[in-house]
Amino acid sequence: MRSGTAFAQCTSYDLARMALRGLLTRTDLNPEVVDRIIMGSVVQNVKTPNVARDAALAAGIPKSVPAFTISMACISSNQAIASSTELIQGGHAKVVIAGGTECLSDVPILFQKKVREKLFKARKYKTPKEYLSVVKGLSPSDLLPDTPAIAEFSTGESMGESADRLAALYDVPREAQDAFAMYSHKAAARAQIEGFLSQITPAHLPPSFVPLYQDNGIRKDTSLDKLRTLKPAFHKPFGSVTAGNASFLTDGASAALLMSSSQANALGYVPKVTIRNYTFVAQDPGDELLLGPAYAIPRVLQASGLSLQDIDVFELHEAFAGQVLAVLEALRRNGDGSIPMDKLNAWGGSLSIGHPFGATGTRLLMHAADRLHHEDGKWGLIAACAAGGLGHAMLIERS
Repeated sequence: MRSGTAFAQCTSYDLARMALRGLLTRTDLNPEVVDRIIMGSVVQNVKTPNVARDAALAAGIPKSVPAFTISMACISSNQAIASSTELIQGGHAKVVIAGGTECLSDVPILFQKKVREKLFKARKYKTPKEYLSVVKGLSPSDLLPDTPAIAEFSTGESMGESADRLAALYDVPREAQDAFAMYSHKAAARAQIEGFLSQITPAHLPPSFVPLYQDNGIRKDTSLDKLRTLKPAFHKPFGSVTAGNASFLTDGASAALLMSSSQANALGYVPKVTIRNYTFVAQDPGDELLLGPAYAIPRVLQASGLSLQDIDVFELHEAFAGQVLAVLEALRRNGDGSIPMDKLNAWGGSLSIGHPFGATGTRLLMHAADRLHHEDGKWGLIAACAAGGLGHAMLIERS
C-alpha cells in the first residue's frame, strides 16, 4: 500500500503480525512445528527493534520459537530467506518462516543531535530551574524534526541522484525509463485483474474492518503522455528520474514458508520451488550503488552452470526504471547476454506494486515461484540492489 493511505495508523509490527498470521492460515501450518522466524526490516520502530519476535508472539507462534530481525537495506528479506536456508541445510532448523516488514507511514521522527543531548541530561533534572536549562542555547531551527532520508549514508547522495547518474552512465534515456515504468504498471494491472496477485492476505483495519484485498499503487490508466509531463525529481532540470519512473514509499509485509524436501513430505506439503543457489555482492556505494544485480546475476549463474538463456522467469527489484535498465545494459556490455522483456517482471514490480524496503525480497521469491508454475517454467532468477552498494541474486527451480 502507498504510505500514508490504508496503513497510515499501523506500525511495522502490525503488518508483520498480519503477514505471519496470514501465512499460518493460508498454509494450514501448525505453529508448533515452526523452529525459527526471521524477518527483514529497515526503518524500524524503536519500540519493536526485534519486530520478528514481537509479531511472532502476536501471530500465535509458540513462545519457545526464537525469532530475529535482519536489516540489510532493500535486500533484508532476501537475507532472511538465505539465513533460513542455511539453518535448514545445517540441521539447525526444519521449518522456518522468512519474510519482512516495513511501514514507511511510521518513520521515526528525531530531534536534532544537540537537542537529544540536552534531553539525555534532563533525565536527572528535578527542579523547574534545571528543566529550563534544556532550552538554553537552542535556536528555533534546532527544534526542527530530523527525519531520515532515503540516501546513502557513506556518500550523502540520495538514491534518486544515484539512479540518475547510473542511467546517464549506461545511456538509458528518459523515454526508455518512462516506457519501462508504464510496462510495470500495465503488467501489474493485468495481473491484478487476472487474479495472479491473489496471494495478498486481506487486512481488516479499524474502525470499519472492511477487508483490503488489493494494493493501491498500481496505476492502470498510466500512459507515456502522462509520464512525459513529470519533471525531474532529483537532478533538476536535466535529470531523467521522476516520480513516475521511481518506486513510491510503501507499507507492506511478506512471509514465506521454507523447509527441507524431506520435512515437507513428512508434513504433507508439496513445495512450489527449491532454492538452488544464491549470492550477495558489494560494490563502491559512490559509483555503483544500485548496480549490484549486474554483479550478482553472473556469479550465481556461473556457480550453477547456467546462463541467462536457461532462465524461464526473471524477477528484478525495480527501485527505479533507470536502475533496472542500467543493470540490463551492464549485463549486455559485460557479455553475459540479454534478459528477454517477456520473461521479466511479467506481473509488475516495485515500480507498480510498491517497495516496502524490508519485505520486497520475499515478494520477488513468491512471484517467481508462482510464475514458474503458471508459465510452466523450470528455472527462476530473482535479483535486487540495496543501499550500501549491496546486491543479491537467487536461483530457484520449480519443484
